[in-house]
Amino acid sequence: MGIGGYDLNLFASPPDCNFLCSVCHGVLKRPVRLPCSHTFCKKCILRWLARQKTCPCCRKEVKKKKMVHLNRLRKTIGRLEVKCKNAEAGCLVTCPLAHRKGHQDSCPFELTACPNEGCTAQVPRGALAEHQQHCQQDAQQCCPLGCGATLGPAERAGHNCYRELRDAWSERQERSQTLLLCLLRRMRRVHRATSLIHRQLAQLGNFLEEDEALLAGTPQEAGGIPEGSTRAECK
Repeated sequence: MGIGGYDLNLFASPPDCNFLCSVCHGVLKRPVRLPCSHTFCKKCILRWLARQKTCPCCRKEVKKKKMVHLNRLRKTIGRLEVKCKNAEAGCLVTCPLAHRKGHQDSCPFELTACPNEGCTAQVPRGALAEHQQHCQQDAQQCCPLGCGATLGPAERAGHNCYRELRDAWSERQERSQTLLLCLLRRMRRVHRATSLIHRQLAQLGNFLEEDEALLAGTPQEAGGIPEGSTRAECK
């Protein structure tokens, strides 16, 4: 394809030479006419005038404001018969240039990406259904409703998001209750161990108090002399 015009090979039959652009030599796309009466693709002439301010054919000076859009010619070219872009792949359809995009959107030979998540294959639209039946990436897919479940082909038909979420919630509650009971048992063991330590500390405190009392009373009994005994001895 030329710079701005349509490729000549796109057309079912050779276009009239009056429909050709002198710059890109393709069929005029969005044709415009200069004051000198020469006609070009709009993109082609704008690129040309960005470098030179003259007509590519007659070299007369050109001002962009003087260009005229040829809408009638554009519609005429839009009625020319063109081949499908997938003609080499086997599509034999021809249609007006203006309808080419519409045919392309439904052409069975148009390459289409596989919709299965993770599959990068591009297959002709007409073979897409068969490809999806054998696509390896179709084995496992996420639930389209967004519940997060990963489903195989056999599971998708009977999949129920509400039931799956309810079962998952019940399972999570059971795990939570189990963990809570385990935590309570551990707290009871810690409580019993703490109570035992408190009792032992209290007993140890009592023993220490008794020892202190004994140590405080022993020197007084060993070193002291009863008052009556001293007087008796003096007599």
